[in-house]
Amino acid sequence: MTVFLRGLCRLAFAFLLISLLGPFTHPVSAAAIDDQFRAWLQNDLWPEAKAKGISKKTFDAAFDGVKPNLKLPDLVMPGEKPSKPRKQEQAEFGSPGAYFAEKTIGRVVTGGRARAAANARTLAAIEKRFGVPGSILLAIWGRETGFGAAKMPYDAFEVLGTKAFLSARKDFFRTELLAALEIVERGLEPVGAMKSSWAGALGQPQFMPTSFLKHAVDFDGDGRVDIWNSVPDVLGSIANYLDHYGWVKGRGWGFEVTVPATVSCSLEGPDQGKRIADWAAMGIRRVGGKPFPAAELKAEGFLLMPAGRSGPAFVVTPNFYVIKQYNNSDLYGLFISHAADRIASGDSNFAGKWGDVGGLLRSDIAALQRALEAKGYDVGSADGLPGFKTRRSIGKWQAKNGRPATCFPDADLVSAVK
Repeated sequence: MTVFLRGLCRLAFAFLLISLLGPFTHPVSAAAIDDQFRAWLQNDLWPEAKAKGISKKTFDAAFDGVKPNLKLPDLVMPGEKPSKPRKQEQAEFGSPGAYFAEKTIGRVVTGGRARAAANARTLAAIEKRFGVPGSILLAIWGRETGFGAAKMPYDAFEVLGTKAFLSARKDFFRTELLAALEIVERGLEPVGAMKSSWAGALGQPQFMPTSFLKHAVDFDGDGRVDIWNSVPDVLGSIANYLDHYGWVKGRGWGFEVTVPATVSCSLEGPDQGKRIADWAAMGIRRVGGKPFPAAELKAEGFLLMPAGRSGPAFVVTPNFYVIKQYNNSDLYGLFISHAADRIASGDSNFAGKWGDVGGLLRSDIAALQRALEAKGYDVGSADGLPGFKTRRSIGKWQAKNGRPATCFPDADLVSAVK
């Protein structure tokens, strides 16, 4: 079936539902939603799955007994409009210092060091093949699922089916749902093994199905890719993922540094790289007095100040941004990098201290971003998250208006920029 004809079928199916169920001015019952879901599976999803090579046997097995799970977050019920964004509760977007609570990072470090010894041969073989240090793999494994302790209690087809049908990001989850069907169709996993998180992420590395198809590997050589139970497959798959996104063998992730007042915090960002020797010439020094490794001086590095002047600063390598491909958060990337250092060498916490910053609502930061955009600054997007483009825009505005450049939002700044 052509893309055009599939589009017509979807449109006709949508009009059919509207004619049968009306404009949805009243809440729809769970039973009615179940009926709509089954109709959607057969009349909308199945034709596309069939066109992609999914057999009816696989399709029916995947959805046998599956009903929409209305307890999942971020759903839009039939007849409802997507709600306004709520305050973001994920730790990646909270106060920066809180993300590195010793209780949290200490568990990853302690668990990682114990498993480094137990899996030394596997980790050495993985590093030889992919170039990614074992400490990085252990830190990601520990952060994602507590080294496999976190349970995967959901049926992936229930989660992905529900979200493809009802979430505000239907297209994203539809793509992942079709990828999950492909996993089963290709014999990579049976339907019963497809256990996921509430977001549809699979196994101990927490791969979405499209990532599973691209990056999961059989590293233990048993003929099956098992990211739920096989530690070699888990670690090898994480390494393959990072290698795919450009991990540079032989380089670390970066260095904690001190940044003198003469160096603007608005120089932060992956698009403002300099040779590490040039950063050093500007007065940036490694903490503890250690020199930058000679092999790094001619290589490119990037300034990272995730809390502006109110927290530790870093010169990071391109590998830091490879880690961020796993979770697009500066704090996540820094957590993994720092935990890996401590797993490998037993280093202590950051030398720099996190200041008393954060605490603003996302709506406050979004208002600040819109005000900066109106003045011609590039904040990335007005999403309420203080990413590097927002941080450096704040610094530029502060300097232009005769204020000390802190490069981080606060309540006074929100009022002043408006």
